[in-house]
Amino acid sequence: MNKPILLSTPHMSDRELEFVKEAFATNWIAPVGPHIDAFEQEFCQVTGAGYAAAVSSGTAAIHLALRLLDVGIGDEVFCSTLTFAATANPIAYQGAKPVFIDSDRTTWNMNPDLLREALEKKARIGKLPKAVILVHLYGQSADIEPILAACGEYDVPLIEDAAEALGATYKGRSPGTFGLMGIYSFNGNKIITTSGGGMLVSDKPELVAKARFLATQARDTAPHYQHSEIGFNYRLSNVLAGIGRGQLQVLCDRVASRRHNYEVYLKKLGDLPGVEFMPEANFGTSTRWLTCLTIDSEAFGFDREQIRLAFAQQQIETRPVWKPLHMQPVFAECESIGGEVAADLFAQGLCLPSGSNLTDDDLERVINAFRDIHSLQFK
Repeated sequence: MNKPILLSTPHMSDRELEFVKEAFATNWIAPVGPHIDAFEQEFCQVTGAGYAAAVSSGTAAIHLALRLLDVGIGDEVFCSTLTFAATANPIAYQGAKPVFIDSDRTTWNMNPDLLREALEKKARIGKLPKAVILVHLYGQSADIEPILAACGEYDVPLIEDAAEALGATYKGRSPGTFGLMGIYSFNGNKIITTSGGGMLVSDKPELVAKARFLATQARDTAPHYQHSEIGFNYRLSNVLAGIGRGQLQVLCDRVASRRHNYEVYLKKLGDLPGVEFMPEANFGTSTRWLTCLTIDSEAFGFDREQIRLAFAQQQIETRPVWKPLHMQPVFAECESIGGEVAADLFAQGLCLPSGSNLTDDDLERVINAFRDIHSLQFK
């Protein structure tokens, strides 16, 4: 039986273990230590961010960002709809209400025109959102400048969820470094991983310092345990930060491998009828964290779900693109600005195996399986 080919698995180099051994040798096992400081500094060097706080997950980083902006009960937060639930869940943690903004077809990310229109309408009724959370999806940067301009015009802070876009570029800069705060994830399926972890970045040192304070249970400076605010156990451990340091050193290689996967898929599958790959906007470079495509079922002969199930029978993991948040039962009562584009991308969108550790044989097996599925309609 063929081995399973999974969507996106951790890919270690030979460097992470040395940092972990150092943590063990020095007994820096607890959620403090020199690897954390070094990881934060090195991350800033790679991304161009001013300051960084390493935390336990990208979700935790978003939650901290909302806390830093005093988002609370009854507030509204604009949010990309085509994304994983973790982008919006922290809005609910704070008792606030997400308002979901549809995608554009050029980037699959938040539509800048819809965002501006929504801000204009909210301004007229005196109910501007407390923040905007912009997602950079599947390694592709959103069109940041018009979004940042709209937020600036209405004095609404921009939080960038770049969990899927570390290593991407927007006009020569890293997504996640344009807004007031940026968020990254090091989950096991991301382009680099610490097994679980995240990063909050900002050019404002006071925000990052407060994030670290809140992430370590908001412990006041005192010889005893004293707390004047509610905090969280959100700090990354020194051991995991060591893994992150090793992973960060091979980030460029990981991006190159994933872009290679995409190029091979495009070359070998781009001629199939009804198949269209996620576009790459001309303002930057996508990491192709996941290679995504849409399938016109009438032209191809089978719909996205039939194709996914056919792949599964051959031990090949594929996945629909994110189900838009405005379509999720848990957010059914929330306001949505548009939504048709994201819904269409979900209905037709499929993510192919994209890990940086895929072999040429793995890629060939996925390609052959895809072409075989298409040929079944003629039998």
